[in-house]
Amino acid sequence: MHPALRTPLCDLLGVQYPIVQTGMGYVAGPRLASATSNAGGLGILAAGTMTFDELRNAVKETKERTDKPFGVNMRADQADVGDRIDMIVENGVKVASFAMAPRQDLIKRLKDGGVVVIPSIGAKRHAEKVAAWGVDAVLVQGGEGGGHTGAVPTSLLLPQIVDTVDIPVIAAGGFFDGRGLVAALAYGACGIAMGTRFLLTSDSTVPQAVKDVYLGKAVTDTVVTTEVDGVPHRVLRTEFVQALVDSGPTRRFPRAIRNALAFKKLSGTPWSEIVREGVAMRRTQELTWSEVVMAANTPMLLKAAMVDGRPDLGVMASGQVVGVIDDLPTVAQLVERIMNEADAVLQRLSGNM
Repeated sequence: MHPALRTPLCDLLGVQYPIVQTGMGYVAGPRLASATSNAGGLGILAAGTMTFDELRNAVKETKERTDKPFGVNMRADQADVGDRIDMIVENGVKVASFAMAPRQDLIKRLKDGGVVVIPSIGAKRHAEKVAAWGVDAVLVQGGEGGGHTGAVPTSLLLPQIVDTVDIPVIAAGGFFDGRGLVAALAYGACGIAMGTRFLLTSDSTVPQAVKDVYLGKAVTDTVVTTEVDGVPHRVLRTEFVQALVDSGPTRRFPRAIRNALAFKKLSGTPWSEIVREGVAMRRTQELTWSEVVMAANTPMLLKAAMVDGRPDLGVMASGQVVGVIDDLPTVAQLVERIMNEADAVLQRLSGNM
């Protein structure tokens, strides 16, 4: 394997390859995360859609499935985030990642517990802020990426962030093969993170009917909309999503409230904690109260597709990369393929082939 493929990220995370599987809600559970870690990358559990007990059980199961490092993706605005941090520290979880920048006190608490802290960022100013707060690395997602995303493409955002911070940078948004890994390294990143590509593996627990919908999409079959939860969200373009886009406030907010009630029942979360989370979201993410109400849509709409197998009743977060994926390998096969492709590209570029 070409020596350039052993990067500072590998040393930081204690992994063999500079490949990270992102913490996708209702997708990144113990089976997918452990498969990624066992294949030499870093698997990450999606705790944002888990209750505390579900997360504790997921950590336990992942540790039973792998003895390799893995991570947990959390929401900094969850009312019990302190308890979650204590639990992952006690269980020796290697990495804590965050979709939104965590508070400075949370970063210190994790680092004091020996946990590597990696927030996702989508702008230069965010990278500067969290780097000054002492995070260990940043995950930079360009606009091509799925889920919550920005407008700047990876090819422009990535070099800007690499030139701004002096910590390892992980590139996300548009990656699926070895050529992409080499391109990210050429920009100065230390590795890549992928969501949609890992979702579309045989180790992913997403129902086959939903995977089939993904496999039938082109690169133009995603849409960025604020109608899911009030902030820009890249999802597959479907009739259901189009109905969300076309709906007005008189239909949108009652649906969001119904979903909030359903999520409360599903998660067992007390109203007091829901209110606290709403206040925190409004403050940390600078959302209006109407956007906070809209955010109630996300867990239930994701669950409808990713767990219940009903793409006609839910949303499917996806990067534009979905249009160039046409198979469902195992995670081990995928990681091996990417690393072999990257090695071949680097050997060719160095004139060794």
